[in-house]
Amino acid sequence: MTNAGTGQELRSELGAVRIANEVVGIIAGLAAMEVPGIAGMSGGIVGGIAEMLGRKNLTKGVKVEVGEREAAIDLYVVVNYGVRIADVAAQVQANVKRAVEEMTGLAVVEVNVHVQGVVFPEETREEEKRRVR
Repeated sequence: MTNAGTGQELRSELGAVRIANEVVGIIAGLAAMEVPGIAGMSGGIVGGIAEMLGRKNLTKGVKVEVGEREAAIDLYVVVNYGVRIADVAAQVQANVKRAVEEMTGLAVVEVNVHVQGVVFPEETREEEKRRVR
């Protein structure tokens, strides 16, 4: 979901440094995964069910728009059952904004969090399997 493109270019007397949009997406995805309550990134709705992605595919759940000095980020996440979603989303927004701004120098103007699903504890799943047999 990360937009392809050249990303941000920083110029100095020594030359240019280009930050690819994918790099911004990886930073955002990792920062989101650091927040307690986030189970993983989501690849979107597939047949009505959120496809859960592991740490290897962080940019699949991230859409980034990068301008010359600013960035807007959309994150598609799956949360753990029992967390207060509004609080987790606010923590994700703050963590992603801080990480991207510190690492890239871009001003993050938006961090939109799209909750695509809920993951239940493994114990609950095991009990359901035993009852259904």
